Amino acid sequence: MAGEERVWIRRNYEKCSGCRRCEIACSLHHEGRIWPEASRIRVFMLIPGVEIPHLCFQCEDYPCVKTCPAGALLVNSRTGAVEADISKCTGCSLCVDACPGRVPHLHPGSKSIVICNLCGGDPACVKECVKGRWSALELAPIGSVASRRTLAKTPMELTRETALKILGEEVLKEALG
Repeated sequence: MAGEERVWIRRNYEKCSGCRRCEIACSLHHEGRIWPEASRIRVFMLIPGVEIPHLCFQCEDYPCVKTCPAGALLVNSRTGAVEADISKCTGCSLCVDACPGRVPHLHPGSKSIVICNLCGGDPACVKECVKGRWSALELAPIGSVASRRTLAKTPMELTRETALKILGEEVLKEALG
């Protein structure tokens, strides 16, 4: 990725099949084994039929990094991705509260924060999604959207928006009770 434009992972929630191969690819890449709970991407299904791949939006102002009292989160100068230094992380979760999408989460083994680091610029989750021809996750130039932070929402907010597009207002109201 040296010399190339920075990228981010664009999501098309309507195309997500819920196969969770992105979680598996991520955990294999980072953990060396299939461990979806330790994946840097998580797929939420809060309404049946609506799958939401959820990972770092790479906000322009990096509120999670600014909030970390231990200095455990930093921005990779080459990729622009947030990286966690687990040797410094105290597991306080202040970064989770600062994140508009509530993306960072505690690793189930080490109890330190995990967040998408773009796999050094070649994300395993995107490769797997494209390979499966779903293309719910795609690499895009970081400048392809005016503000990634405006896209950063919680899984519930994203589920509501996506369900409205897929199911329509009447079915959404019924699903939410």
